[in-house]
Amino acid sequence: MELRKVLALRGPNVWAGFPVLEAWVDLREWKDTSSEMIPGFNERLMQGLPTLIDHRCSVGERGGFLQRLQRGTYLAHVLEHVALELQSLAGREIGFGRTRETSAKGVYLVVVKYHDETLARAALDTAHQLVMAAVHGADFDAAAAVTRLRELAQDVCLGPSTRAVVDAARRRRIPFRRLNAGNLVQFGWGRKLRRIIAAATDRTGAIAQEIAQDKDLTRRLLREIGVPVPDGWPVMSA
Repeated sequence: MELRKVLALRGPNVWAGFPVLEAWVDLREWKDTSSEMIPGFNERLMQGLPTLIDHRCSVGERGGFLQRLQRGTYLAHVLEHVALELQSLAGREIGFGRTRETSAKGVYLVVVKYHDETLARAALDTAHQLVMAAVHGADFDAAAAVTRLRELAQDVCLGPSTRAVVDAARRRRIPFRRLNAGNLVQFGWGRKLRRIIAAATDRTGAIAQEIAQDKDLTRRLLREIGVPVPDGWPVMSA
């Protein structure tokens, strides 16, 4: 199985109104092989990633994906579920995925939702390694892989203040898009487009920001206009 290419669809797209990764997956020699035809595959996969038992899949109930494995499903569909689960185990709960055939025999489109593109790409690559290890009966330390993904999530995911704003936008169904590896985020599209960086918006004045970074000056200016503030003084030594 080969990942031919992986595209990040960062805005509304043909699959959903939120960002997704679209992977072109060539099953190659496994194009006529489903999960129940590979001796020990299902057991090795579930042993490496037991939390897959929670996936409902098209069956619509807990354990639904396991039923699909036992009845037989193609490796591209397995890749979808593993990539979703790895993102969730890394701390970014994800539930949307799709697998569709293309006009080329053995080539599938695997689509997974993401919140953080770097993390999602790493999860997809790790999912590919895990699935192929289960196919060939090779050793694969799934727990260590999840730990690496969690560490990556800590490095690339949004900071706490930015995350709070993004979570509020998500609850209000406001589309958003991360614009860089830092905390620059875009909300909305077209004439309703707005941007924030950390807790500052595109309407935050440069002078206001400079003042806010000086705690003593901020406290003094607020006190002068009658806003209650705690006492405090700059100190130079213990």
